[in-house]
Amino acid sequence: MGRLFATVVAALLFGSSLGVVFSTHEARLLFVELQGLQKVRDELNTEWGRLQLEQSTWATHGRIETTANNQLDMVIPPPGAVVIVRP
Repeated sequence: MGRLFATVVAALLFGSSLGVVFSTHEARLLFVELQGLQKVRDELNTEWGRLQLEQSTWATHGRIETTANNQLDMVIPPPGAVVIVRP
């Protein structure tokens, strides 16, 4: 009886140690994946900031007015030609 009990305890101990090894290995793999995803997130945040800066540069009033004048031959109408319509 004592020998059977020792065998069962040893088997449970062995199974428990295998579970610890497996869960530690999985945790390490997930941590490596997490670090990779955080790196991608940081790179995307950097690119997003650069794109926002580029968009604000392209959308400045001076740039739009210059483009309208040079490429579309648009001009600001004289004050007498402006009609304000009120609802």
